[in-house]
Amino acid sequence: MARIDVKKTYKLYIGGEFPRSESGRTYVVNDAQGNLLANAAQASRKDARDAVVAARKAFGGWSSRTAYNRGQVVYRIAEVLEGRRDQFVAELRASEGVTAAKANTFVDAAIDRLVWYAGWADKITQVVSSANPVAGPFFNISAPEPTGVVAVVAPSGPLLGLVSVVAPAIVTGNTCVVIASEAHPLTAITLGEVMATSDLPGGVVNLLTGSAAEIAPWLASHMDVNGIDLTGVTDPDLATSLEVAAADNLKRVRRAPEAPVDWLATPGIDRLTDWLETKTVWHPIGV
Repeated sequence: MARIDVKKTYKLYIGGEFPRSESGRTYVVNDAQGNLLANAAQASRKDARDAVVAARKAFGGWSSRTAYNRGQVVYRIAEVLEGRRDQFVAELRASEGVTAAKANTFVDAAIDRLVWYAGWADKITQVVSSANPVAGPFFNISAPEPTGVVAVVAPSGPLLGLVSVVAPAIVTGNTCVVIASEAHPLTAITLGEVMATSDLPGGVVNLLTGSAAEIAPWLASHMDVNGIDLTGVTDPDLATSLEVAAADNLKRVRRAPEAPVDWLATPGIDRLTDWLETKTVWHPIGV
């Protein structure tokens, strides 16, 4: 009798666990040839609310860690991803239909991107903080602090693009609720497995699969979300409506790019500073 393969069940990743959508819905994910690849959970607005609760609960502990320790944790994600690189190469080839060489390039770049941002963890403060000249006997010092809970609409690049938007947010002390690429969600959930088996605390990154058009408006208007990254939004009307909704509680917004992003290009520090806020402290000299 031929053995029946154990098919992988792709769920959500919320609070360090892998629940099914509370709605019970799924949607079909096809491979590059249009054949059935898997069924992915279709997250609902209730799932989005649960993810925000998990992200907020994790924020205090994560943001209070030293920058050096956060860098170590993100580096550990890169280590675990390196150990599972063959699985990610196979998933990229199946979902996108790319060659083995190109899939290897993307996986290598994703691992290197994690290491790159991990290295910035304890250096970004020195770059963007300052001692300000003031008239009077005071020290005046400006230093960055994390924004809080950041909602991210991930780009279609299912691994490198996802890593490139999530890593800078968490390495600076924020927590995330991420809507994975609707067309390529499976690699995102596998990345969630990598995070769950690394040293990343549950709730720091929460991954939802499904329709951004359905989930993103609830995250944009959610009063406990402090910022939203619209990098993966390709519909201009949806992007505009999300920016309007985000204005209700003055969220920080990274706008949708006007041109396609080359994820293989060396990043700058703008994605780090997007999710940092500046706190200025006055202190009298000699006291």
